[in-house]
Amino acid sequence: MRDIGHFIGGKNVAGKSGRSANVLMPMDGTVQGKVALASKDEIRAAVENAKAAQPGWAATNPQRRARVLMKFLDLVQQEYDSLAELLAKEHGKTIPDAKGDIQRGLEVVEFCIGAPHLLKGEFTDGAGPGIDVYSMRQPLGVVAGITPFNFPAMIPLWKIAPAISAGNAFILKPSERDPGVPMRIAELFIEAGLPEGVLNVVNGDKEAVDAILDDPDIKAVGFVGSTPIAEYIYSRGCAAGKRVQCFGGAKNHMIIMPDADMDQTVDALIGAGYGSAGERCMAISVAVPVGKQTADRLVEALIPRVESLKVGPSTDPSADFGPLVTQQALDRVKGYVDLGVEEGAKLVVDGRGFKMQGYENGYYMGGCLFDHVTPDMRIYKEEIFGPVLSVVRADTYEDALKLPTEHEYGNGVAIFTRDGDAARDFASRVQVGMVGVNVPIPVPIAYYTFGGWKGSNFGDLNQHGPDAFRFYTKTKTITSRWPSGVKEGAEFVIPTMN
Repeated sequence: MRDIGHFIGGKNVAGKSGRSANVLMPMDGTVQGKVALASKDEIRAAVENAKAAQPGWAATNPQRRARVLMKFLDLVQQEYDSLAELLAKEHGKTIPDAKGDIQRGLEVVEFCIGAPHLLKGEFTDGAGPGIDVYSMRQPLGVVAGITPFNFPAMIPLWKIAPAISAGNAFILKPSERDPGVPMRIAELFIEAGLPEGVLNVVNGDKEAVDAILDDPDIKAVGFVGSTPIAEYIYSRGCAAGKRVQCFGGAKNHMIIMPDADMDQTVDALIGAGYGSAGERCMAISVAVPVGKQTADRLVEALIPRVESLKVGPSTDPSADFGPLVTQQALDRVKGYVDLGVEEGAKLVVDGRGFKMQGYENGYYMGGCLFDHVTPDMRIYKEEIFGPVLSVVRADTYEDALKLPTEHEYGNGVAIFTRDGDAARDFASRVQVGMVGVNVPIPVPIAYYTFGGWKGSNFGDLNQHGPDAFRFYTKTKTITSRWPSGVKEGAEFVIPTMN
């Protein structure tokens, strides 16, 4: 049984609050550890360590800071397999999927090695008589990230890497469900040369979250999770005068045009809808075939593929997906399937009764497929976050376009077609933040930004890419004039370029 505390001031420290939570192994339901839940005082200890370390780190030149990230990448590569195994055992996703989780985080670290270039300001020589104007990007100070259970490596790295490479100190509050990888990430950063105190990890629940939001020395907070919590964190953080960036829920559609390659489409839907047991904010959960013939062909092709999905323990390399993260998550998803049946949707594949031999206490569920789902149903409106795909039939392209455009969420969307005009029109008109054309999960590469619209995003700036450096820095603009050749005398009008 592992006891997981916090990582403060460059060291693993035991929890002092007297409160803890079980860390479960989703594939068999056993308790594999206890994680401490931080008090307000423990959050404050992390902040004090961060405050003490940040000025010296900010004074370290950007290239030297980038070298720490380079070393960190080397260290992670040496532990890639063990990190993936730890992640899979705590989260439930398969080991290949866990490796993808880590890799997508490392790609952002690689991008942040370019911080010396990304932090450069602007300069104008001779903006006026003897006047030069230039700008510089400076760190905010102590910043924090609150990250979800479903990507315990990727999303912490999306937050940590740009924040520290920009010269900030960072406090991470990961999910208490799978804290092992975030804790090891912090240890590896110290091994890579990051000064003690620049990165602190505090495990906890709402008490820790509220302490982060209320602490006056934390200047910015980033969050990824459900929309109700995103709204709460955004409003409370902004009220406390912080810069806040929150990413919430999703209901991602895939539009299937009559000319789409059906084999390619079905492959894409199976992977994007059921990978990681559907516990992805970019999972495709709604398929929208255009026209009855397209819909009939799609459902006919999907049924045997969903029925043949291989569900298995996280350690099974041949499994398509593993268990859900907790019993509560499993019950919630099954409840949505029950609801869909009550609402009148046609459940053409029912995975609720799946049991894994030898792992009867694990949180497993087979793939579910609904047909004839309508926009007034809750299973269409709300995020299910499980291995459930809904087919919403559209008579025309315009009807199909209307669905993601008018939905409450606006995270990701895809269109599958051979028609370039249709794809171009769709990409231009759909009111969603990330669009895929014959790409089912349109997560941008690390040097573009990730972010949805509407109820999926609260704040003005996205994750990773250039926006990350804008979020974690403030711009200072300097106007300088040297006396040589400048006319003396007081000036009483506002300065202009005349």
